[in-house]
Amino acid sequence: MENTKTALVCGAGGFIGSHLVTRLKKEGYWVRGVDLKNPDFGVSTADEFIIGDLRDQEVCQKILDRSFDEVYQLAADMGGAGYIFSGEHDADVMHNSATINLNIAHYGHKAGMKKIFYSSSACMYPAYNQEDPENPNCKEDSAYPAAPDSEYGWEKLFSERLYLSYFRNYGLQVRIARFHNIFGPEGTWQGGKEKAPAAVCRKIAEAKEGGEIEIWGDGKQTRSFLYIDECLEGVRTLMKSDFTGPVNIGSDEMVSINQLAEMVMSVANKQVTIKHIPGPLGVRGRNSDNTLIKEKLGWAPSQPLKEGITKTYEWISKQVEGIK
Repeated sequence: MENTKTALVCGAGGFIGSHLVTRLKKEGYWVRGVDLKNPDFGVSTADEFIIGDLRDQEVCQKILDRSFDEVYQLAADMGGAGYIFSGEHDADVMHNSATINLNIAHYGHKAGMKKIFYSSSACMYPAYNQEDPENPNCKEDSAYPAAPDSEYGWEKLFSERLYLSYFRNYGLQVRIARFHNIFGPEGTWQGGKEKAPAAVCRKIAEAKEGGEIEIWGDGKQTRSFLYIDECLEGVRTLMKSDFTGPVNIGSDEMVSINQLAEMVMSVANKQVTIKHIPGPLGVRGRNSDNTLIKEKLGWAPSQPLKEGITKTYEWISKQVEGIK
């Protein structure tokens, strides 16, 4: 391991974490992954994968037994709108995620980690700036006065401030990104924690030609969705820079949920009817503002949404076929 860069990925069993491990391995890193579970769809490519609960201080001390060149903290209690906005999981979401971040910041600093990436979320932006589905304001400096739309968002905002405090007080090199709806193959696609792209892909894959799918609300709520490969490119670009952040990592190609469904139908070459039903929605409009990332990093995502949706639909339709 001499002269080999070392990385610790917390949340390496999750969707983004497992893809990140593979990316770091391709770049020549020695990688230790940690999570409560193995990746759902395949074996981790990490050099060492530890099953452990990052809420446990002893586990955190054990995994941070050296001064890693880079630590990636993606571990969190999270899911899509059906999980985050129901209100039924608020206590767990806040307690679990905050405990993990408090542990990693404390024991990582003690272990002399050289640089840490923290994955925040667009959910920390004020709900009052996201009421107009056509013109949401998600500029990084719009975060205050704070009013996230969920307890998940409040915890993300708290943890941003936690890591920035370690930066100010202890000189810890911190990089913070606010993710906007990351999607792609090998992501959660059923069970209640899936996000909109995966849920819509699954519903259309399961539906018969001329059938019906259900969409929460009127479907006019807007979002932007970023394909996993572009997300990882943004993360690596930020980590190599001298910019602390926070910075948005997301697409600025905004679509309504109805438009997303139409796009998936086009990719699937299948026409179905949309039935709008009551359900948890979150804010009316959200879109990544990429002004700052272009200015500070000279980079922004460029892949059209339809490209990522095509790859994701192909993967999800295979999963659906495998279950039948």
